[in-house]
Amino acid sequence: MGPTAIGKTEVAVYLAKRIGAQIISSDSMQVYKGMNIITSKPKPALRKKIKHYLINTVPIARNYDVSSYRHDALKKVKEIIARGKVPIFVGGTGLYMSILVDGIFKGKVKDEDIRKKFYKIAQAKSSGYLYKRLKKVDPEASGKIHPNDTKRIIRALEVFEAAGKPISMLQKERHGLRDEYDVRIFCLNTERAKLYKRIDERVERMFKQGLINEVKKLLKRRLSETASCAIGIREVKGYLSGGYGLEEAKGMIKLNTRHYAKRQLTWFRKDKRIKWVNIKDKETPQSVAKRIHKLWRELS
Repeated sequence: MGPTAIGKTEVAVYLAKRIGAQIISSDSMQVYKGMNIITSKPKPALRKKIKHYLINTVPIARNYDVSSYRHDALKKVKEIIARGKVPIFVGGTGLYMSILVDGIFKGKVKDEDIRKKFYKIAQAKSSGYLYKRLKKVDPEASGKIHPNDTKRIIRALEVFEAAGKPISMLQKERHGLRDEYDVRIFCLNTERAKLYKRIDERVERMFKQGLINEVKKLLKRRLSETASCAIGIREVKGYLSGGYGLEEAKGMIKLNTRHYAKRQLTWFRKDKRIKWVNIKDKETPQSVAKRIHKLWRELS
């Protein structure tokens, strides 16, 4: 795992070579077809070196949620192990990691009417009002959710009303990969200034590679609600409509990507099972992979 632009793909490829592994993407946007530059998908050359799964598998018009991802990912785990290989999950979507490692609670705990009710309350009174309500009914869950994360706050309240149990209690009944396999979680990181520099450089590369033309093509098609959330679509769309200039569009993407990286790191830091691997100045992906391999053997 690791924040966006940290260099996870290259490290994972070298690690996979060392331990005889294949890679399963745990990126919520790289599953979509036609979104290559905007999601910084691994280059075809890298995917030829090591087999990758769950990249370019979902049409952009289709909503793809964590439940769908979990179903597809667990299927690939079994296939990879059956070949005598080790599955390595690579990505930055913390929720995907959690749903894989810890599982998902079973049973139908959905109620559209309850959800709509809470969204109306959030619009009228703010997410902070709902967060205070969540703290009363499920303090454990509220401790893991940011006060401004309206979607997750409402989901927790929806579960509480629909199931009559706190979501934190139901989550403890989950069954995931940790219950069947020896799971190790490593998270790459580096100094904030260096990470932000990587993000800025990546955004510049994306524009040179043809990001604007890719977004133009995407906007001509129907995008699902989840696919339309990719950072870069809204920002480039504003530039194309004449709302602001090219440099401003670039700046917006850089800023929003930095904010996303901060949210990713906040999520990862809450999980005490994660082993942190700080990338040193000018360290190569090969060197990082070697360190992870050594750490992995020491933990086994």
